[in-house]
Amino acid sequence: MKKLYVGGNIFLKIVKIILAIIVVALYAYQLITGSVELMTYSMLFLAAILLITGLEEPQKDRKGGFLRFAVVSLFLFIVSILGFIMD
Repeated sequence: MKKLYVGGNIFLKIVKIILAIIVVALYAYQLITGSVELMTYSMLFLAAILLITGLEEPQKDRKGGFLRFAVVSLFLFIVSILGFIMD
């Protein structure tokens, strides 16, 4: 059981790094071109990063960390979905 726990933790870190690279690339593109067309995608990926970070908090024995990250992640998901609808 312990190996699955460590493997899951490594998987979350890899996914978080991949999402972080995507977010940085999207924001760099937006900064260079000056367009905000991809802002909804950036917020969506940022919300996913925050959700994964919140999922890692109970593993680190931090109480209340998941709730904070989940609320901010939920807010970003809602804002990005509204961005997709209005666009």
